[in-house]
Amino acid sequence: MDVTLTTTDIAVPDFERVCLVRETRLGYEAVFAIHDTTLGPAVGGTRVREYGAVEEAVADALRLARGMTYKNALAGLPFGGGKTVILGPAPTEPALRHAFFGAHGAAIARFEGRFITGEDVGTTPADMESVAAATDHVGGRESGMGDPSPYTALGVLYALEAAAHDSWGHPSLEGRTVALQGVGAVGLHLARLLRDRGAHVVVADVADARLAAAHRIEGVRAVAPDRIFDAAADVFAPCALGGVLDRSTVERLPARIVCGAANNQLAEPGLDARLRQRGIRYVPDYVANAGGVISGAVDLAGWDRARMEEALRRISSTVRDVFALADVTETGTQSAADRLAEQRLGGGADPRGADRAQCPV
Repeated sequence: MDVTLTTTDIAVPDFERVCLVRETRLGYEAVFAIHDTTLGPAVGGTRVREYGAVEEAVADALRLARGMTYKNALAGLPFGGGKTVILGPAPTEPALRHAFFGAHGAAIARFEGRFITGEDVGTTPADMESVAAATDHVGGRESGMGDPSPYTALGVLYALEAAAHDSWGHPSLEGRTVALQGVGAVGLHLARLLRDRGAHVVVADVADARLAAAHRIEGVRAVAPDRIFDAAADVFAPCALGGVLDRSTVERLPARIVCGAANNQLAEPGLDARLRQRGIRYVPDYVANAGGVISGAVDLAGWDRARMEEALRRISSTVRDVFALADVTETGTQSAADRLAEQRLGGGADPRGADRAQCPV
């Protein structure tokens, strides 16, 4: 199907480009946010959500794009940061859905390699194949690395083991209790990994089907969604949508560690400092959840799996770097992680000696 795209640019300070793209016949409406391409083309997934207004979608895209810049920088990837959010819902009928994501691919093609996307909340590897019908600037396809969720979960596990070593003197999670909020694609994988490590897992989710899948993992038990913050646990692992840690929920946590896959976990600035005051080690979300985009480097930057696996394991050392800087500066760990990422973006010494080469696209 031929598509007719209209683009409206939105001026946002400190962002290289933000725009709204529409294809009215297909009901396609998406916000693209390119934050920073210092280290290479902007890479960020495609998220589909129902937003109350375009302004809400823009705000979400901006938060996510900035997070991708910092995530890619700290993970040592040759990528900048960007994001696209589609104002949902997307069609479910196969032919219409293929055309819908084909239009999305045509929109991405207009960036001429400056923005590369992949799977995120509300999209699938099959959707990325539809995107690929119109552009080569896409990862997470069925014909490539596919679903990034297992790698995201593995990265969270490595981050959590590093935090455990910091808190208890050893990385073992055996016998520890993890309160896991959200058992979607990443959360479910993480629950399995935690049980394999001998951890006790308490889960919460708003979707009965996801809870049923979690219950099939031996030893997993569930609590009501509004009680997960109070669950007697050593670790709180937010793996649903963002903004779950606000002034109220931060005070409720009995956990010693917060480490999960959700993006933008802190509802407002400064809550990382409050977590520090309460003696809770917070692993910033874009440090913990970098595994998915690291797996994308196989398709997008030509990495082999050995290099990808090495980068996944380096998440542990990044957590240690962040904790060390937070302790020296007596700041929250989010502030420390931001500082480390900005150091690399500014060309300063990088503790991982990451490659700044441009990604071939």
